[in-house]
Parts: sequence; structure tokens; C-alpha cells
Amino acid sequence: MSFPVVGVVGAGQLARMMAGPAIELGITLRVLARDPAESAAQVVPLDPSTDIGSEDDLEALRRFAKHCDVITFDHEQVPTAHLRTLEAEGVLVRPGPDALEHAQDKLHMRRRLSALGVPCPRWAEVSTVDALGAFGAEVGWPVVLKTPRGGYDGKGVRLVAGAAEGEDWLARGRPLLAEERVGFTRELAALVARSPHGQAAAWPVVETVQVDGVCREVYAPAPIAEDHATSAQQVALRIADGLGVTGVLAVEMFDTPSGVLVNELAMRPHNSGHWTMEGSRTSQFEQHLRAVLDLPLGDPSMTAPYVAMANVLGGDIAEMYSGYRHCFAHDPGVRIHMYGKDVRPGRKVGHATALGDDAEDVRARARHAAAFLRGDIDG
Repeated sequence: MSFPVVGVVGAGQLARMMAGPAIELGITLRVLARDPAESAAQVVPLDPSTDIGSEDDLEALRRFAKHCDVITFDHEQVPTAHLRTLEAEGVLVRPGPDALEHAQDKLHMRRRLSALGVPCPRWAEVSTVDALGAFGAEVGWPVVLKTPRGGYDGKGVRLVAGAAEGEDWLARGRPLLAEERVGFTRELAALVARSPHGQAAAWPVVETVQVDGVCREVYAPAPIAEDHATSAQQVALRIADGLGVTGVLAVEMFDTPSGVLVNELAMRPHNSGHWTMEGSRTSQFEQHLRAVLDLPLGDPSMTAPYVAMANVLGGDIAEMYSGYRHCFAHDPGVRIHMYGKDVRPGRKVGHATALGDDAEDVRARARHAAAFLRGDIDG
């Protein structure tokens, strides 16, 4: 029997965490890595002649695609023109470039979501200081200013109290996305998966805790009203269908007293879904592989009443194995995933997950493990 080969463009931790589910599904996983030392390249065998290269290099993508049945992604930063060329040459690309472009360009996303009637913050495309000033006068200051492409983990986002504070970004000569500052009660993420023939599955909506623009913790399920959770799932499913997404879609949202508003999109497994590795009957990584292969989707229900995930961010301690051993001894029920990355301050190098019957308890357990690995706790 010939089982399919899934090629992942990018070799970061998301591709790394697809390796286990690929083995369990009996399929072959390949990754296109810039460097053999990258996170996924440490656990997925590489052929240097085909699996080393940049997503910016069309010839490297072509060489890689020849050995794969379907191409998917570890990140969205792949030139859309290259993907359209691959599709024209018969390569199966999932999600396709028409869908992926909405996760690459925030202005393109806002236009399309508004056309679909998806609830979003008030926004405007601005190219001049005067246009930014007019938008701020309409919605009230401060205003959130975003670069349409390339921003993540708080990068490419600025809160401006007046039009003059955005002058340097506007001077670059490229349009920016201006959004109202939303008075939210908490930040949410709704993860769904969709297959090419239209089957879809949704995980419980989660709360995400952001610190300095970086996700620090995730709680499942989110402690929100049932109608808000249902609305968030319905919105995410509507987006997946409306944009023709194949694979996992993460929809970051704001929960407000009057309902949910969509913030940003990611068309791949996402940090807000790492809890599903132990906390769901089908993890986001297995589900993504199922979806891009058009296999029946798995059960997204939770394996425990409450799950908490805490990101391990790099600190001053580069050697984490001692802390890793302590965490297992301190709490054998905590699961820790390390990404094989060099430790740098603020860099995501792993995550810890705890499950249980008490929401506050699982939060404290996951938080303790991440804090000990960071070096915040030394006793």
C-alpha cells in the first residue's frame, strides 16, 4: 500500500509537532527547512538535495513538491505567486493561495470578512496622517495601527494616541490598517478544521492571556457565556467556509459585553491550540493532517473538564533540562513539550499542559512548570 507524503513548508515547532501524529496515521512527513538545525528538522529525516531551501525560492519549492502528495505550511510567509505557480503545475497546495492570502495580508482579510458580514472592530485603510487623524476622530483615540504584512507576536502593531505618532510608519509609503481599540473583557481563540469536501470540526473556544503582545497562557474551555462561545465557533466555521480554508483555522477574537469581534486569522496549527495535544481526543496537529489529506476529521472533544497550557519563554537560564526533570518529579501529570530551540529571552522554546477537574488548579500547575523552566522559581 502506498500511503501519502505530506510536505510542510517551514521547519519550526509546528511542523515538529506534526511528526508524532503523522507516524500514528501511518503517513510520511517531509519538511522544507532553511537549516538542518531547525526545530522540525531535528526529528524529521531530511534529504539535503530536496528538503533544504527557502520558501522564497521557487525552484526549492518545486524540488520539494516533486516528492510530496500535498503541500501545507508551518507559517504563512510563503509568496502567494509561488504557490499559484505550483498549483498551475499540478501541485496540491492546502490551504490554497486564495485562502492563505487572508492570513498573510490583514487589509485583505478585513475587506473579505466585512463582505462576509463577520463581526470585526471598526477599521480603515490609511495612507496619510490626515486619513489616520480622521479615523481617530471618528472612533476615538487611541487607535491600533498595524502593518498589513509580516507582523506576529506583537510585532507590527502599535497603539497611537494621535495621528502624529503614526507618521514614521506612514512615511514608508505603504497603506496601514487602522482599527478601533476594543474594550474587551478577555481575548479568545476559536479553532476549527475544514476538509476539501466541506466537513468541519470545532474545538471548544479558549481564553488566551497575552503579555506584551505574546501569548503566555491558554485556558480551555474559555470562562464565557455559552451563547458567546457558540457564536465564536459559528463565526470561525463561517470564515473557514467563506474563505475556502483547508486545514486548521485559528480565529483570534475579542469577547465584549455585546458579543465577539474577530481580531486576526492563522491558517495552520496555532499556539492557542497546543493544549489539544493532551486535552482533546484529536489534536490540532493530527486534525490538520487529516484535513489536508481529505480524511474524515477526528473527534475534537476534550479529554478532561479543564485544560491549561503555559508557554515556556526563554529567560536567563539556557540549560533547561534540570528544570524539566524537576517539573516531572513535582507533578507527574504535567506534560512538557520542548522545541529544540536555542534559548533567548522572550523566545517561545516550549510549553507545559495540565489537565484536571478544577480550573484554578490546572492553571496553577501549568503556570508553575513554565515558571520553573524559565527560572522564575528556583526552589
